[in-house]
Amino acid sequence: MQQGAIFDMDGLLFDTEKMYQHGWLVVADEFGVPRSPELGKACCGTSGETMAAVVHSFYPTVDAYAYSRRVDEYVRDEAAKNLPIMPGARELLHYFRAHGVRIATASSSTVAQIEKNLAQSGLREYFDAIVGGDMVERGKPAPDIFLRAAAAIQIAPADCYVFEDGYNGLRGASAAGCVAVMIPDTLPPTEEMRGICTGIYPSLHAALDAIKQGKL
Repeated sequence: MQQGAIFDMDGLLFDTEKMYQHGWLVVADEFGVPRSPELGKACCGTSGETMAAVVHSFYPTVDAYAYSRRVDEYVRDEAAKNLPIMPGARELLHYFRAHGVRIATASSSTVAQIEKNLAQSGLREYFDAIVGGDMVERGKPAPDIFLRAAAAIQIAPADCYVFEDGYNGLRGASAAGCVAVMIPDTLPPTEEMRGICTGIYPSLHAALDAIKQGKL
């Protein structure tokens, strides 16, 4: 078992990625542009300039930053009403805490939003460090956020699991030299993901079972 564990948030700890996917469509209506389900998939796991560049590639005439901010607002409002915890999340965090594994987030969301969600869900006590997208210049798929998270818990990247559901996050985790673990949500595993991930599991419950069995 590794000494550190780094977690994405949306679609991994919380069932919020579907809120984002719907948000991209709702906001398209508000901005008067055609709905594109592919935009949400392309933006999954990104933030800041990276996300804005993706939005601009789909809608060149739209203020990409304003569009992205509106999607974030939509998801914040929805999450405030209902924030489902992903199956196995609490159990895996509890297991790591009981075995002395140091734990951090590496989410494209802001630190303020991460703190709010963790407090709302009762999961904050498990985390030694909170790292968000507003703490790094380059978002996923750059490795920066994972390197920052590993440094925050004082564990070498090679000794850290990274649990992710998105392609960009897994690319970044692999580039950082971490042990990349995919828990698919809205995006299915691909050959690329199979090549860069140490393991791909249908749920955090399944990942926990693999860790207990010494397979991960």
